[in-house]
Amino acid sequence: MSDHAQEHWDLIIKPKSLILEFKVKELWMNRDLVLMFVKRDFSTVYKQTILGPLWFFIQPILTTLMFTVVFGNIAKIPTDGIPRTLFYLSGITLWNYFSDCLISTSDTFIKNANIFGKVYFPRLVVPISVVISNLLKFGVQMILFLVVYMYYAWSGFNIHPNSTLLLLPVLIIIMGILGLGLGMIISALTTKYRDLRFLITFGVQLLMYATPIIYPLSTISPKRRWIMELNPMTAIIETFKYSFLGKGSYLPEALVKSCIVSIVFLLAGILIFNKVEKKFMDNV
Repeated sequence: MSDHAQEHWDLIIKPKSLILEFKVKELWMNRDLVLMFVKRDFSTVYKQTILGPLWFFIQPILTTLMFTVVFGNIAKIPTDGIPRTLFYLSGITLWNYFSDCLISTSDTFIKNANIFGKVYFPRLVVPISVVISNLLKFGVQMILFLVVYMYYAWSGFNIHPNSTLLLLPVLIIIMGILGLGLGMIISALTTKYRDLRFLITFGVQLLMYATPIIYPLSTISPKRRWIMELNPMTAIIETFKYSFLGKGSYLPEALVKSCIVSIVFLLAGILIFNKVEKKFMDNV
């Protein structure tokens, strides 16, 4: 038997046959690489900063205080009887996770061009690691929210949690899928249209004001509410507030629509990501 016939390869790199290909087995085999990228993202963000991970708490606290002063005390926007600090913090906690996933994933090709050009590994490892690392940050900020929540609950404020709290893991998954899908689409487009890198942060800020974070959905007239409900994050934010605070609009059909939209964006993101992956080095 020839030496060639006795050769055994652990990994065979071959052209993709399907453009919408999500190699779960290959991603699982590279789970250690995913963890490595998670550690890299978690440690490099606040590397050489004085306060370090404390910024996980400082950022939502400062944002909540600003919203309380500007939109609560000055603009007098109602909050459905919920303490303003708790109302704003509940929306900010979820929004930060979604926006961080979207913005960080949208730079996948640009930030990792040097690595992608030198060694092969499943490129989807990088955006997936971004979603996981931001999940850790979300967990830290969720602890802050629960501390503030417990304070107001023990102080006798009108807060009524309910059984929809069980949907919290579903809300997190939907947000992660939505941020991942949109981020991969934008990441693929930025390899050719670099202006998108400057527009994405501005666009996310505008989208935040189109989401019921600084105001309850009940303040929007029924004639215009359907426009707000086109935003898939609206149902997620409202369900979260309803489950913890007892106020808000819990509409199962709207949450199902958000789930469907998120899955569609994820599939579209994988399709475009896989297509650009083959030739992105010619554009980066």
